[in-house]
Amino acid sequence: MTAEDVLEIIAPAEWTVPMVFNSPHSGSLLPPDFLNQVRLDHRSLRLSEDCFVDELFGGCIAAGAPMLRALFSRSYIDLNREPYELDQRMFFEQLPRHFNMSSPRVACGLGTIPKVVAEGQDIYRGRILLAEALNRIECVYRPYHRALSALLNEAHRATGRVLLVDCHSMPSSAVSEIQAHNERRIDVVLGDRYAASCDPLIAATAEDCLRNAGLNVVRNRPYAGGFFTENQGHPRLGRHALQVEINRCLYIDEGRQTKTANFNAMKGILDTLAQTLGSLLADQIPAIDFQMAAE
Repeated sequence: MTAEDVLEIIAPAEWTVPMVFNSPHSGSLLPPDFLNQVRLDHRSLRLSEDCFVDELFGGCIAAGAPMLRALFSRSYIDLNREPYELDQRMFFEQLPRHFNMSSPRVACGLGTIPKVVAEGQDIYRGRILLAEALNRIECVYRPYHRALSALLNEAHRATGRVLLVDCHSMPSSAVSEIQAHNERRIDVVLGDRYAASCDPLIAATAEDCLRNAGLNVVRNRPYAGGFFTENQGHPRLGRHALQVEINRCLYIDEGRQTKTANFNAMKGILDTLAQTLGSLLADQIPAIDFQMAAE
């Protein structure tokens, strides 16, 4: 398996702003050997995916920034986790002690190799071999993270700063408890690790842009940012990361996982977001210092 089998980099004709958009959960590939191990049907296995999020945020290309997107389904491997964030209950063998077996995500069955899909249904018929998990980590997880690091490092070397926009969607049920205390539906959750992963101006600019489009935006609850945001966001080093979670009911039928009539309107709002963030970064960096041709 090569990197081209597990990821795709969609690049603009000219890379003009130091941003990288990342869509790690929009893939849909389900390998035959995996399907032979599971107890769920195809539709159920895709419940955890960020359906169409790569397309939804695709306006980053016109804004002059590349997008990295995963090809494999999130039910197969979750790229927004530590590499060895694994659940002992899933495996025949005893896991090595240095693996993270006690994180809140593992406890919920949502580790690097997920135990359940979004609605809490068990994925597998029984336990699996540790070798299977390690193979996915080596063949899918590591190439993806290497590709993202390479893109971010290239922009940072050229300009001294880079912004990772981590693109996600959330089921409408995920914010139902918070909505009980709000008059309006929560449309977007911005995660900046409580102001630790990006310059406050970046998060504020994103929030203003989305609010001006009529969306109800909250920060860091219930999603403050996952592994990508936490590990790539170091503002003092000129490395910024912002997670954007879009309420799925804004653009898809969640049950059928199909686009609704609102999809294009939502995409237009996110096109504007990409342009707005790009302009923010470009204003702070002389254009002559940033001339990178996309491969």
